Amino acid sequence: MKTTLLFVFLTFLIACNDGNQIETKKDILITDISIIDVTDGSVLKNSYVVIDSGRIRSISQKAVDTSFFKTVINGSGKYLMPGLAEMHAHIPPPEVGEERINETLFLYLSKGVTTIRGMLGNPIHLELREKAANGNLLSPRIYTSSPSLNGNSVTSKEEAIEKVTQYQKDGYDFLKIHPGIQREVFDQVVETANSVGIPFAGHVPVDVGIRHALESKYASIDHVDGFLEGLVPESANVNPSDNGFFGYAFTPLADTTKIDELVTLSKANKVWIVPTQSLFKRWFAPISADELLSQPEMKYMPKTTLENWRNTKNSYMEDENFTEVQWQQFDAIRKKLIKKLQENGQGILLGSDAPQLFNVPGFSIQHEIAGMLGAGMTPLEIIQAGTINPATFFNAGDQYGEIKEGLSADLILLNENPLEKLSTLHHNEGVIVKGQFLSKEMIQEKLNEIAQHAANN
Repeated sequence: MKTTLLFVFLTFLIACNDGNQIETKKDILITDISIIDVTDGSVLKNSYVVIDSGRIRSISQKAVDTSFFKTVINGSGKYLMPGLAEMHAHIPPPEVGEERINETLFLYLSKGVTTIRGMLGNPIHLELREKAANGNLLSPRIYTSSPSLNGNSVTSKEEAIEKVTQYQKDGYDFLKIHPGIQREVFDQVVETANSVGIPFAGHVPVDVGIRHALESKYASIDHVDGFLEGLVPESANVNPSDNGFFGYAFTPLADTTKIDELVTLSKANKVWIVPTQSLFKRWFAPISADELLSQPEMKYMPKTTLENWRNTKNSYMEDENFTEVQWQQFDAIRKKLIKKLQENGQGILLGSDAPQLFNVPGFSIQHEIAGMLGAGMTPLEIIQAGTINPATFFNAGDQYGEIKEGLSADLILLNENPLEKLSTLHHNEGVIVKGQFLSKEMIQEKLNEIAQHAANN
């Protein structure tokens, strides 16, 4: 009897010990991986990366016992880089429903976008930001702008004070500036924003102009907005309101010798630039709507959205003011601006403006990368624009943006070195977001579901 009781007791102890071992296993081990150092482009080969509780716990070149991990990823022949930031993203409004919002957030993740900066805020986005931060939502890290400040939403100094103060209290990360704001109202927005401590970013209203905008110290100017207008000589005696879409109408008047002055101003005032070059190609370039709609990623967008994009594109293609020659001139000027801003400005941030006019979340990053390459940026500069630059912009270099011990485990697993072949970013082998591994197979399974939902809407 005593022997039986002793055997039962020992069996119980062993079972408890085994259970404790299981409970104390770390989350993820990546073995024999080549790590991309995005600060200088070097590669740390044969590395073992330990991830636990959402963070990178250790990086070494010594083999690690795989039995102490819940998930082991064979990194042999593969590369690891930090997750990307989409710095001109859009999160759908609540009207589209929770399912579509969650699917949009997953589309970003599917292509390695682990941080997004939402550029048209809504109160629900504040809730999503908190859920994502607390691990209660499968989503990239979220930063969100306020609702739009534009010529209709803020028409007086008093309204500027009221709205800026309220948006800061509500907890938005920054203010979104849209066109139409009068200069004296804009100046009040800036004064109040500085007083309550909230940055502002976005468009450059015509009445403000690029020079005053830069001197007002935007956190970022998106779309390279206002720069082309700033290249028009005073002798041209134009009406600023005749600038057309992002200065397109002033293309023939632009004096590119003025670029250096504007770049110097952007550097002096620490204004970052988000080019969204892919958006302009999809909007202005002589590519038919049907050709754009034939791209594989369009299957992830609802039919109603695709039809709206088709109609918008067709309306521009049919406008007599939009010619192929002028598009080429416009594009050439923008490329010069982007190249100069990269070389001598404050810096460039990766952002495509998605979902927007044939830019599908996550997938649009490949088109933005192509646009940046076309402007003369190097692969390392482009990758930095999506990793360490956003971390610097948000003063969060101690949280993410690199592969370092202690930082958030936001990572992309790749078959090839992205510094040698940027297109490999479009075909990742898996994504890790805050320590959660999304395998290539799991990502594809979810994408198939999204495509099915989109086909029915």
